Amino acid sequence: MATDYFAPTGGHPGQEQLLTDRAVFTDAYAVIPKGTMRDITTSFLPFWDETRLWVLSRPLSGFAETFSQYIMEVAPGGGSDRPELDPGAEGVLFVVEGTATLTVDGTAHEMTPGGYAYLPPRSGWTLRNNSDAILRFHWIRKAFEPVDGLPLPDVIVTNETDIVPTEMPGTDGKWTTTRFVDPADLRHDMHVTVVTFQPGAVIPFAETHVMEHGLYVLAGKAVYRLNQDWVEVEAGDYMWLRAFCPQACYAGGPGLFRYLLYKDVNRHMALRPAGALSHSG
Repeated sequence: MATDYFAPTGGHPGQEQLLTDRAVFTDAYAVIPKGTMRDITTSFLPFWDETRLWVLSRPLSGFAETFSQYIMEVAPGGGSDRPELDPGAEGVLFVVEGTATLTVDGTAHEMTPGGYAYLPPRSGWTLRNNSDAILRFHWIRKAFEPVDGLPLPDVIVTNETDIVPTEMPGTDGKWTTTRFVDPADLRHDMHVTVVTFQPGAVIPFAETHVMEHGLYVLAGKAVYRLNQDWVEVEAGDYMWLRAFCPQACYAGGPGLFRYLLYKDVNRHMALRPAGALSHSG
């Protein structure tokens, strides 16, 4: 499987450029094109050295509800010994460019493009860029939802090249999903996968379901049906889809269309605000 992933580099457009772009923000979905990821839209985090990031989604009224997603850019020698400040947060890292040294429980892991790590709450992980090149990776964060009787998930560090993609039924391999977590493992309350379409392949119906989605296009281009609109997307674009937003797509070619996909899974639907008590009467 190819590991040529798109990653933003920042910069700034010239004064001769038109203002028109493909950015869309609605109550049901958002499209954040790669052209919006410029120097002026970067953010910074406490205790991260030589690092900037683009925030793709965050919990917000009328926007993402269950997760946040960043594209991290770490210069040589940069990184963090206190990366995650929320003790209840779990995380997934996915490397798209460069080399990361991830240390968990005293064990160092070298993560190259395609590298994936699942980090449960209180993992005590650290990350450094010990190379001479820029490191860029996705960091997806979610407030972990514990279940009485289920232990925390284990740390996972792997690479997508080491995993055989799962063919979607009836597609003859034209639509596959690279799964880093066993779907039957109910300890997990989120999945992050890589979805791949051959040129011309389709999602043949408007998926409408409870899972919230974040989709970052790693490679290729497609036409996506989001709610009642058709939008064009290409490598470097990001889509957020609210729960139950209808979705389908045509892969445009000439190469593979691939995206990094987040979804929340395996938990009851909350019936009241966190911390609220039910009362009988």
